[in-house]
Amino acid sequence: MVVPKTRSLIVFVVLLLVFNAATLCHGGVTSRFVRKLAKGDDMPLDSDVFRVPPGYNAPQQVHITQGDLEGKAMLVSWVTMDEPGSSQVLYWIDGSDQKRSAHGKITKYKFYNYTSGFIHHCTIRRLKPNTKYHYEVGIGHTVRSFWFMAPPEVGPDVPYTFGLIGDLGQSYDSNSTLTHYDLNPTKGQTVLFVGDLSYADQYPNNDNVRWDTWGRFVERSVAYQPWIWTAGNHELDFVPELGETKPFKPYSNRYHTPYKASNSTSPFFYSVKRGPAHIIVLASYSAYGKYTPQYKWLEDELPKVDRTQTPWLIILMHAPWYNSFNYHYMEGETMRVMYEPWFVKYKVDLVFAGHVHAYERTERISNIAYNVVNGICTPVNDSSAPIYITIGDGGNLEGLATNMTEPQPKYSAFRESSFGHATLDIKNRTHAYYAWHRNQDGYAVEADNLWIFNRYWNPIDESTAASA
Repeated sequence: MVVPKTRSLIVFVVLLLVFNAATLCHGGVTSRFVRKLAKGDDMPLDSDVFRVPPGYNAPQQVHITQGDLEGKAMLVSWVTMDEPGSSQVLYWIDGSDQKRSAHGKITKYKFYNYTSGFIHHCTIRRLKPNTKYHYEVGIGHTVRSFWFMAPPEVGPDVPYTFGLIGDLGQSYDSNSTLTHYDLNPTKGQTVLFVGDLSYADQYPNNDNVRWDTWGRFVERSVAYQPWIWTAGNHELDFVPELGETKPFKPYSNRYHTPYKASNSTSPFFYSVKRGPAHIIVLASYSAYGKYTPQYKWLEDELPKVDRTQTPWLIILMHAPWYNSFNYHYMEGETMRVMYEPWFVKYKVDLVFAGHVHAYERTERISNIAYNVVNGICTPVNDSSAPIYITIGDGGNLEGLATNMTEPQPKYSAFRESSFGHATLDIKNRTHAYYAWHRNQDGYAVEADNLWIFNRYWNPIDESTAASA
């Protein structure tokens, strides 16, 4: 016979175990958080975030990205409106009075009834690792000054923190996302951006003025830390009825990438090494079938990844392969069929995508057994497979994806219809801490988080470790 006090203790212990299991096991959670429904309105053009910097021919839309394969170069870009001006960049190490200079090139383009300003691209090379640099643009007219941190030497146990943003746009929600990222106590050092920048194609005649406003809006972040660019569907700007038949014209003129450094033939797919990570950017909207340039490049690139030097293998793309929302469903399926066996073979750690305007994280799963006719079409747990994270929740113009497939698939670990951003804090070759932050919370609040174990050095199943 169980006495009342003992019975109460047993009930307490059982409830505690249930609570712990619910808290620690991340499998199959559809968040109960309900975002207040509100129309996703763009900020008006006279908002201070779109302000044109004062001064004659003042540089605007200043942005930086990695300029080579290993982080020893920085590509600086900006726009001048009154005249071409100088493409010179002056730069110096923090605390030094010795300035060096680099010279870039100028381009411009026309799109329907729009003519761009003068777009400058200049690469600074031979940077010292883990060093703060100041730089100036607008030499000869209105000079503007910024700074950045060169990354540490590529190495397996170099701590490094990435921010994750996608589908940003220029709405009030976009501004909230960027503010939350800037004020997050976990300071990102580089943004991995998974596509859909300005949403200029959503305005009449693909109004390219909206490329200019977006460039000024994000300058407060991207002039100070590099963003690694991925092209999304809203960068296509393919509008035959306007006479615009060259895809990606505004994006490819404004946002250069160091694709040649990784032997790519296209600015839309390439790789960079940064700290402990080898980052591969793929193009969802460029040909990716067998024998195509992207296919051949990726086939050659993956065997080159040296996990003893860059243990973390991260893939960026725009269209997600695994998605349990009723938006853009299966759009990434043909690419998945082509490349997923490689992701498992080479033990990719994480795949980040956008496109779906919500947040979702999967378990480590694969569907490589599927061959169209065998009927095996359900993803299964696979410890060699990556975690797939959809982070197309930056703000955009079109609103949130709110309609989810039911029941929630077993492969879906956590999903929520909210705007936000994420951080990936790599500690060493074995461990990284991942967190997703929704815009409605305080800057330090983590709505979803997970310790991630490296597939090459520490291939433990995260869900098993969490529930053990």
